[in-house]
Amino acid sequence: MLTVGLAAMFRGLLLFVFGGDIHNYPKFLPDTLSVNWGCIQIPSVYIATFIIGIVFLILFGLFFKFSSQGIYMRSVADNQLAALSLGVHVRRVFAMSWAIAALVAAMSGIVLGIINGINVHELSSVGLKVFPVVILGGLDSIGGAILGGLIIGLLETFTGGYISTSLREIIPYIVLVFILMVRPYGLFGLVEIERV
Repeated sequence: MLTVGLAAMFRGLLLFVFGGDIHNYPKFLPDTLSVNWGCIQIPSVYIATFIIGIVFLILFGLFFKFSSQGIYMRSVADNQLAALSLGVHVRRVFAMSWAIAALVAAMSGIVLGIINGINVHELSSVGLKVFPVVILGGLDSIGGAILGGLIIGLLETFTGGYISTSLREIIPYIVLVFILMVRPYGLFGLVEIERV
C-alpha cells in the first residue's frame, strides 16, 4: 500500500512539474544495430534493451554469488538477526540495497523512455506490474523473477494480439491472484517452515 501511495504522490508531483505530454528521447541508436530476417524486423532499441538486460543480469548474478557485499546482502535478506550477530553491518547493507535499487530503477526508466517515450500517466502501471512478476517467480529467486517476467510478458503479448487489447492490461493481475491461491510462494520460492 505504501508503494501505491508513493506512486500516486510522485505521479502528481511529476504532472505538476513536467505536465502530461509525452517527451521523446532524440534518436541516437545506430540503425546497424537493428535485425532484419526476412519478414521479422527488430528495431535497434529492442536489441540495445536486450543487451543491457543481459549485462545487468550477469553483473548482479556475479555480485550476489562471489562478492563479499553480495553475500552480506543475501545473509541479511535470509536472517537479519543472525547476520547482525556475525558482524555484518546491516545498515550499510540496507543503504547499498537502496542504492542498487535506485540504479536499476534509473536504468529501467531510461530504457522504457527510449522505447515508449516518457509519459507520466504510464509510470504507475509499469511499477505495479512488478508485483505479479516477483510473486510468480518467487520472492527469493533471481532466476524465478527472470522466468516470471518472461511468462508475464508473453501472456500480455498473446492476450493483446489474440484476445483483446483491454484484457492485456489486467492479465498479469489475474495471474497474480491465481498464483496466490495455488502456490503463494511462487514457482521457485522456498517454503518456510517455522517450528514454534
